[in-house]
Amino acid sequence: MKIEIVAVGSELLTPDFQDTNSLFLTAGLNAIGLDVAFKTIVGDDARDLARVLRTALGRAGLVLCMGGLGPTEDDRTRETLAGLLGRKLVFDTAIRREIRGRFRRHGWPMTASNLKQCYVIEGAEVLPNPNGTAPGLWVADGRRRVALLPGPPREIRPMFEDHILPRLAGLGRGLMSRRVIRLAGLGESAMETRLKPVYALVPPEVSVTTLAASGDLSIRLTYKGPGPAEAAAAVLDRLERAVVRRVGPWIYSRDGSDLADVVGAALESRGLTVACAESCTGGLLGHRLTGRPGSSAYFLESAVVYANEAKVRRLAVRPGLIARHGAVSAPVARAMALGIRKSSGADFGLAVTGIAGPGGGTPAKPVGLVYIALARPGRVEVERRIFSGGRDNVKFQSSQKALAMLRNILIKLPVKAL
Repeated sequence: MKIEIVAVGSELLTPDFQDTNSLFLTAGLNAIGLDVAFKTIVGDDARDLARVLRTALGRAGLVLCMGGLGPTEDDRTRETLAGLLGRKLVFDTAIRREIRGRFRRHGWPMTASNLKQCYVIEGAEVLPNPNGTAPGLWVADGRRRVALLPGPPREIRPMFEDHILPRLAGLGRGLMSRRVIRLAGLGESAMETRLKPVYALVPPEVSVTTLAASGDLSIRLTYKGPGPAEAAAAVLDRLERAVVRRVGPWIYSRDGSDLADVVGAALESRGLTVACAESCTGGLLGHRLTGRPGSSAYFLESAVVYANEAKVRRLAVRPGLIARHGAVSAPVARAMALGIRKSSGADFGLAVTGIAGPGGGTPAKPVGLVYIALARPGRVEVERRIFSGGRDNVKFQSSQKALAMLRNILIKLPVKAL
């Protein structure tokens, strides 16, 4: 059975919004052994939506359509699908009671436009939505199945898990299992060269996919085949060990975790703390380190010291040091790391100074030049890098390198006894 995901919404065709829901749906389907054959994004125009749904119904046995179920004029998914299937829209009084009750509980008046959400495609099963006003619909049409799902993530995700996945259980072809190995500090071509001997070991039931992002690489091992789960695990274990033998020094995660989460967990498990002094990253390093719940156990503070005066005032960097070497230099990065460690009382002081661009570069100090310093008891390490790409890429790669430096020290330290 081929599966198609259709995301509805003109906002998804702009640079301001991303379709993250389809990634969530795909992961859920893959987990029960089902592949997605097609993904389509379409705007709110009724004719375009009709063309996309007609195509999906013609080539897929299951269509998961999300969005366009709201109360506004441009929400047309129900009407469009009903027209394609030659069915009527029927007013459902139970849905009206539920919407009215929801508004009443919040102390809001129900608007007339919400009555639009009370119409159901004839013969469809209503999927309750306790997190919003738009119920979902499960429509059977011969051998085809269509699920209409709300667009907001907080609404679609529980509906998918509670009402769609149980209907699809048992339809998958055998077992699907995946391992995600993440690396930092190694180039994509270098990784590919090192992995070539591993590819010769890959059995037919396993696929290997490598993905490259700014400052980050991932290797995905996907098993699709017969069970039991233990057999799949044994196959993936064997391949994972082969990958580790080839690129082990650059691996920071073997369960798909982000580098900032890995570093946070390593700090917490060792009872250690970090503070940051940031110039060109503008707070990104602190933002990433505090993205993990419980980060107050290991993260003390981040000082964004963009101006030279701020480096002097906040971190006690000597003005003469900046005058002699420039703000973007190894001596200043070193002084920043020492300064934030001393003022915060953290075990580690992590500092970044550089030229993110697009302007500000010189032949001696080009755009992308970054110095990263790590201060710890009795020692300070400074690394120089020249990162490519735009401003955001330079900032992210700088934060990635800083986190990698800290991780490389942490993994050599013992974990705190519980």
